[in-house]
Amino acid sequence: QVQLVESGGGSVQAGDSLRVSCTASGRILSSSVMGWFRQVPGKAREFVGLIRWRGGSPLYADSVKGRFTISKESMNTVHLQMTSLKVEDTAVYYCARGSQYSTDPKEYFYWGQGTQVTVSS
Repeated sequence: QVQLVESGGGSVQAGDSLRVSCTASGRILSSSVMGWFRQVPGKAREFVGLIRWRGGSPLYADSVKGRFTISKESMNTVHLQMTSLKVEDTAVYYCARGSQYSTDPKEYFYWGQGTQVTVSS
């Protein structure tokens, strides 16, 4: 059983930075993929970025490319560093684990509880 726990959300001003972390427990295969998604009420869950557990270059959505960075601190902790935040980045952010290198949330089996990020102008 894999459990994912996000931390580090909060409220910031536009232009600020914030880091959200995801800590995983349980058996994690090195071939796994860790994805970040976000969701606002009434809208579908949106891909933000992903990274393979075994390393390699992360993949980012165009909307966050150049502003967000995904990094792996250890075998069970992944960070999402967000800079130059915009009001439209406001959402609940989720980390998720899957086995496919995919931007589709349906390919991810395990999800964290989500953490709210609010960006005000």
